[in-house]
Amino acid sequence: MEYAKGRIGRVFTVRVDHGDDLILELIKLAELEEIESAVFVLLGALKEGKLVTGPKENRRPPIPIWSGFDDVHEILGIGDIFLEEGKPKVHLHAGTGREDSVKLGCLRGESEVFMVVEVFILEIEGIAAERVMDMEQGFAPVSFGRSHDRG
Repeated sequence: MEYAKGRIGRVFTVRVDHGDDLILELIKLAELEEIESAVFVLLGALKEGKLVTGPKENRRPPIPIWSGFDDVHEILGIGDIFLEEGKPKVHLHAGTGREDSVKLGCLRGESEVFMVVEVFILEIEGIAAERVMDMEQGFAPVSFGRSHDRG
């Protein structure tokens, strides 16, 4: 286990509008506001999305199982933002639902908003954290460096 201790910095309340790409808008905001470490929660609806809903087998690196939808689903999610190769990377796990169909997974790729998604971002200050690719695991987990203050 690795960890870093920081504190909550800026807090952003964000509205992502109908037709926008949810993940792309979060990346654009992180770039604009120079958000390097954050956690967020969100709620709203998506017109379409793709989810990784687990590995095909219990091995590393994992081969993902893809699931998706192309009709409106409600969404409730939690995620984080950390830098990967100097650019903001959004990692979002979400539950989506429509009628009796419910899916839970890691939202990836295009994710078109239906009506609105509201996002509440809590920036984390006082830590040095970034995603570093681990070829054995097949993804880029968060790695922690020396604590620092952005001021």
